[in-house]
Amino acid sequence: MKVLIVGGGGREHAIAVSMKKSKRVEKLYCVPGNAGIAQIAECEPSIGVMEFDKVVAYAKEKAVDLVFVAPDDPLVGGLVDALEAAGLRTFGPRANAAILEGSKAFSKDLMKKYNIPTAAYETFEDADAALAYLETADMPIVLKADGLALGKGVLICNTLEEAKAGVKEIMLDKHFGSAGNRMVIEEFMTGREVSVLSFVDGKTIKTMTSAQDHKRAKDGDQGLNTGGMGTFSPSPFYTDEVDEFCKKYIYQATVDAMAAEGREFKGVIFFGLMLTPKGPRVLEYNARFGDPETQVVLPRMKNDIMDVIDACIDGTLDQVDLQFEDNAAVCVVLASDGYPESYQKGFVIDGLERFEKEDGYYCFHAGTKQTEEGIVTNGGRVLGITAKGATLKEARANAYAATEWVTFENKYMRHDIGKAIDEA
Repeated sequence: MKVLIVGGGGREHAIAVSMKKSKRVEKLYCVPGNAGIAQIAECEPSIGVMEFDKVVAYAKEKAVDLVFVAPDDPLVGGLVDALEAAGLRTFGPRANAAILEGSKAFSKDLMKKYNIPTAAYETFEDADAALAYLETADMPIVLKADGLALGKGVLICNTLEEAKAGVKEIMLDKHFGSAGNRMVIEEFMTGREVSVLSFVDGKTIKTMTSAQDHKRAKDGDQGLNTGGMGTFSPSPFYTDEVDEFCKKYIYQATVDAMAAEGREFKGVIFFGLMLTPKGPRVLEYNARFGDPETQVVLPRMKNDIMDVIDACIDGTLDQVDLQFEDNAAVCVVLASDGYPESYQKGFVIDGLERFEKEDGYYCFHAGTKQTEEGIVTNGGRVLGITAKGATLKEARANAYAATEWVTFENKYMRHDIGKAIDEA
């Protein structure tokens, strides 16, 4: 079969590598893709993920059997709806289900209505009302822009002054654009964060192996929020007890709640969880594979990804025995120095060929481009260096060793990805 992947980052490269392993896939296409994806798929860099008409036309022109929509913006914007309307078989939630990620206010209200454990919150459309509320609120407190903000529209404020400045940043200065037209103010929760991805077919949910992301730009969880600087899987803090609780009160409850609202969810739900002293709570939902979580989860999946995708679309996920390897994986993101603020790009990347010779090591391209000089940096997050190991510590040592194989001029990374492993 012929498959088109929509997206062009590290997550999409990991999905493409997973699909390439399937005996059922004869040809891969990708829009816009990147230099890494282009090694295993035919890419069309001139088509952006939000150019729905062009994506539909390209999918038809290539006569693909399946379209996989990976990023959040086109999912929330309704690309799946547009592809399905054109008669194309598509993996990903429709717009009315992707709202689970598209609106923080919607997802918080859903959790409240269906008693899914989450932090207490209030929603505001007026900055003055938000500021008045803060005067009586306990600190620290969390401010969230309602809409999509590339994973960065969340501010943790320790003092009233910080919180007031945060309201100004989100609602008045529109630092995150229209995502800040509405804002959620939420109680601050403490505990370990864990990410759990899941496949959903509208009624059945099957969870994948757990992972943990590192959002901050600098070592010691300092600096600005980023799209993610590295991940490890599985999380040693995601115990059988936690899993049991989440299955009982969170996972199936979310799928059932969406169905009850007339918003059948088919695709991937990402559960961002906080393991609080009072038990697991939902921090956020994403309506897609996470980035860079995908880069440590999919390499550990035993199933043929195409079989699982088909089951999600056809509503037969209950017949799939989803299995993962009994090992670990760690991903360290190599970024451009200065990310997420200002950084230079266009530097030649050396050493990529080493990964082709090594088993259990992966170099997932995020911000790269093919030029006459070779493959060059083309974004803030450039590469996701992933390695497997028998244990988390072994996988981490392997991943950091592999970061040395690759060089480019303004290479930057965190040196403490997976530091929590030592505390488990």
